[in-house]
Amino acid sequence: MDVGQLFSVDPLESRAAKGHGVVTSMAAGNDVILLGTSKGWIIRHDFALGDCQNLDFAPGRPGEQPVHRVFVDPGGSHCIATVVISGVAETFYMHAKWAKPKSLPRLRGILVNAVAWNRQLITESSTKEVILGTQNGQLFEVAVDEAEKREKYVKQLFELSDPREPITGLEMETTSVGNSTRFYVMAVTATRLYSFTGIGSLESVFARYAERRIHFMELPGEIPNSELHYYIVQRRAKHFGWLSGAGIYYGDLNFGVQHSSSGGDENFVENKGLLDYSKLSEPVSGEVIKPRSLAVSEFHFLLLVRDKVKVVNRISQKVVEELTFDRESSKGIIGICSDPTARVFYVYDDYSVFQVSTRDEGRDMWRVYLDRGDYAVALSNCRSPYQRDQVYLVQADAAFAIKDYYRAASYYAKMNYVMSFEEISLKFITVGEQDALRTFLLRKLDNLTREDKSQITMISTWVTELYLDKINRLLLEDGTSTNADREHDSSEYESIVQEIRAFLSDNKDVLDEATTMKLLESYGREDELVYFASLKDKYEIVIHHYIQQGEAKKALEVLQRPNVPVDLQYKFAPDLIMLDAYETVESWMMARAMLNPRRLIPAMMRYTNEPHAKNETHEVIKYLEFCIKDLHNEDPGVHNLLLSLYAMKDDETQLLQFLDMKHAKVGSSGPAFFYDPKYALWLCLKEKRMRACVRIYSMMSMHEEAVALALKVDLDLAKAEADKVEDDEELRKKLWLMVAKHVIQQEKGTKRENIKKVVDFLSEANNNLLSIEDILPFFPDFVLIDDFKDEICKSLKGYKNQIEQLKEEMNDATRGADSIRSDINALSQRYIIIDRNEECGVCKRKILGTRGAQQMGSSYMSGGNIAPLYVFPCSHAFHAPCLIAHVTRCTTHAQAAYILDLQKQLSLMENRPSNDPAGEPVSSTTSIEKIRSQLDEAVASECPFCGDLMIREISLPFILPHESEEAASWAIKPQIAPFPKILPMTI
Repeated sequence: MDVGQLFSVDPLESRAAKGHGVVTSMAAGNDVILLGTSKGWIIRHDFALGDCQNLDFAPGRPGEQPVHRVFVDPGGSHCIATVVISGVAETFYMHAKWAKPKSLPRLRGILVNAVAWNRQLITESSTKEVILGTQNGQLFEVAVDEAEKREKYVKQLFELSDPREPITGLEMETTSVGNSTRFYVMAVTATRLYSFTGIGSLESVFARYAERRIHFMELPGEIPNSELHYYIVQRRAKHFGWLSGAGIYYGDLNFGVQHSSSGGDENFVENKGLLDYSKLSEPVSGEVIKPRSLAVSEFHFLLLVRDKVKVVNRISQKVVEELTFDRESSKGIIGICSDPTARVFYVYDDYSVFQVSTRDEGRDMWRVYLDRGDYAVALSNCRSPYQRDQVYLVQADAAFAIKDYYRAASYYAKMNYVMSFEEISLKFITVGEQDALRTFLLRKLDNLTREDKSQITMISTWVTELYLDKINRLLLEDGTSTNADREHDSSEYESIVQEIRAFLSDNKDVLDEATTMKLLESYGREDELVYFASLKDKYEIVIHHYIQQGEAKKALEVLQRPNVPVDLQYKFAPDLIMLDAYETVESWMMARAMLNPRRLIPAMMRYTNEPHAKNETHEVIKYLEFCIKDLHNEDPGVHNLLLSLYAMKDDETQLLQFLDMKHAKVGSSGPAFFYDPKYALWLCLKEKRMRACVRIYSMMSMHEEAVALALKVDLDLAKAEADKVEDDEELRKKLWLMVAKHVIQQEKGTKRENIKKVVDFLSEANNNLLSIEDILPFFPDFVLIDDFKDEICKSLKGYKNQIEQLKEEMNDATRGADSIRSDINALSQRYIIIDRNEECGVCKRKILGTRGAQQMGSSYMSGGNIAPLYVFPCSHAFHAPCLIAHVTRCTTHAQAAYILDLQKQLSLMENRPSNDPAGEPVSSTTSIEKIRSQLDEAVASECPFCGDLMIREISLPFILPHESEEAASWAIKPQIAPFPKILPMTI
């Protein structure tokens, strides 16, 4: 604490002249102090404003008019003072804004010793409820508004009866309970501390004590001045101190939770204590002197003992400091006053005021609580990591001393500065406490930060080894223990295994991968090795372990995880399918398109080549069918493998169905099958699957080979193959001849009934493809013609019908040619009549007007003054130049250039002289007519209003690029209004 003299009252001689007197009382609040003097003056000093006022509370009255007590609220706005005037007590109220005090006449004759302010509800303009404690042991409630300048009311609340002692100290607190207010009031006399509490108004709260016992604490003994003080933080009292004759009674205040006392009252005081005055004895004489005044800070009591202020720690009850004051002329220190808002203390005598300010008074409280063994509170008061380490050290050493090694390990792990990591580890190693050492290391890991990467890795590795050592010790103890011990050890073993797995999981990112795996392997912990490898995404090690154990299902579960590389599927596929074909194939099918079946072919080939798997190839077939049918796989290797597996089967049904099936996707333009036909043919020939070979020949468009091979297998199959050729009649006939030759040779063709069979076969050829003359060369020479009489007649009749049909077609062609000649002759005589008022479709002038401006070449028409024109069958008519200009504008750029070029050539030929200088004609009538014909074809092939040209005009813009200036001239421009004309006005 620091002491500094703030200011001094004027010297005694000048003050006597001014009539102020000496200081008798003091109060402070919100950097405002008020000094009451023996002459009835109150000196008010505002440190914030730097203002000092001398206020006369007993004007015009001769003699001594001492100020008995002066009180100010924590905000420094309201002042209550009691002045003894001619032996009669007068109570005054004064606001900080007032220049003069106001007397409270209802309190005349009542000597006020204490005031309790309502700190929660008080405002700058109103005091709200205020409790006054008097010399007669009475409690009054009073309220004053600054605007009214008088008391609103004065109510007597309570009066002490047994014993009737003066009230020397008074404090009040309030809390909200729903819509009501709970009041807490503490009052002290020389020997007792009273507490009152209740919900409602102050009047109703104290009215209840007329019928109930008053709760009080009695401490007999003599004291010069009994005082009660609260320590205030943000308008809320935290603890109190009572200066009594027996000592300083103190405690914490808890206004949120009330506990019922034995007397029925609710007690809001906790952690009570009593400071005996013997602890304040002088160090030399040992004399015990009771304090004359008290002030309460956060952790200390300030006690006025003679002319010194002793600072006593409230927790340890030890004197930590003594404050002395330099005074030139004084009868001694009068008292101590505190400012709860500014948190400063004032010491005053007759002439001077000293300020006592605190500087971090709680800096050593951690040590105080530590000496008391209150470790939790000590930690909460530590200001630095070093202080916390000292608290942890005391706790750890205490636990270590009583062999509570686990708790000691937890406390040692929290230290960073007092003891080194090596020293702590050596303590546990020395006593052989490996488990406690493991606990210490685990807690140490929790307290390290991410920056300590190396230390975290080393400690984690050490913890892993300690776990493994613990597991080995449990396994060794299991062999030498009884049944009951085995059950306990088994449960402990399972617990440790779970712990090490949890530890590996939590620290997988900080443990060194190679070191940890080597450590687990050296201790023979394969399960934990696999678990750690799985955590580190070393799936190859995990899968290899499961395969060695014969647990294919677990290995497949690992492979199905989303973050497992797909390459491991292909690497372990051979081993897995040999271990469990069903589960492996099911796993592949679940993976769907994530796997490439082509890369699984080696595994499937190995499986199918094993002797024991001969009757189980259906699993591979099932997967290949799934790939082709469901996944629409188009890989030739997959199709070839499935084809080979079908070919190995004795039943040829699946093979033939596979060959007939279209494997391409619906709507695809690719091939219908993706296997290699040559390989399929070689394989089927090797396995002697002849029907399949016929099918393959047919798909390869080798129909002759297909029919030839089918004749060796089945005649019906050969017939079916011959019928498959539909777009090539010649080839189809050739194939049926092969079948017919085979039939004739098979039936030997000699007996009449066999010949009849051959003739019946001939009728099977669809659409009379074969005739009797086609198969006669295949019969022997000695066969009688009578056997074929019916067939020969049938054939001749067919030829006759064909001749008649050809004659009819020739006649139809002749009649069509005659009709065409007639139409051509009629076309040359066709004409159209044009009305004299008919208009041109482009320029809208009369179509039969004179040539005028539309003059063309003289050879463009036969003669006359009528302008050249075009007339279409739809009756639309156009001048020749208008039609050419319209078509050129609306047609394509290339067509327009072609028309203009023809027009230019025609103009040149018509305007040149008839003979060349060399003697040869420049142009002939034939060439002019040819060009004119080309021009007519280009311009007048169809009506521009009824043909394709009109349809193409839809896409043309209404305004062409060269017409942009014309379009701009039609734009509507805003008119600018002229400025109004101002005319002079004469009045």
